Amino acid sequence: MIESHQNELFVEPKSSAGPKLLAGLAGLLITALVFAGYALLRKRHAVSLVSSQATTETSKPPKALIIIDEALSQGGKTTIGGVVRNTSSEKLEALSVELELRRRKDAVLETRSIPLAPANLESQQEGRYLVELKAQDYSSARLVGLKAGPNALPYATAQGQKRPLERLEPKTIIVGRPSGKRGEFLNSPDNPARVP
Repeated sequence: MIESHQNELFVEPKSSAGPKLLAGLAGLLITALVFAGYALLRKRHAVSLVSSQATTETSKPPKALIIIDEALSQGGKTTIGGVVRNTSSEKLEALSVELELRRRKDAVLETRSIPLAPANLESQQEGRYLVELKAQDYSSARLVGLKAGPNALPYATAQGQKRPLERLEPKTIIVGRPSGKRGEFLNSPDNPARVP
């Protein structure tokens, strides 16, 4: 009796292959769905990329050339400016340049419209734009558009005037000789002195 009881303890339970097969098929189905979704998203991205490139290639030819001068910093102010040249055969009216400015304190982008002087340009005529900003208020500026009234115009850009080299004025610093007493500190509670 003891022997028969021991044989029953070590008997493995019978298992069917059905749950294992079902789990394997579910895994394959999920993998196939993920792969198909990835392939669909990749194809959609490729189509949108091609269509966006096609629209930029077939966009209108530029009507103006914006020559951007390098920013000039003087006396706590930054001057941003340049020239806009009408390269089309038509008259452009109410022109303004749009700049995107990044504020220093919170890095928020701000768009500012700067009018041209003169605002109306005949064919091959030039107009200037110029704005002065406090250097402590803005960290960067970027050209984002050219407008004729409320309408955006296609444009091309070119490098303008370089910022002049900054000259450092030579300074002569004269350091006085220490007092004749050796071993004494220059700045002590008994003999306070201002340290530069």
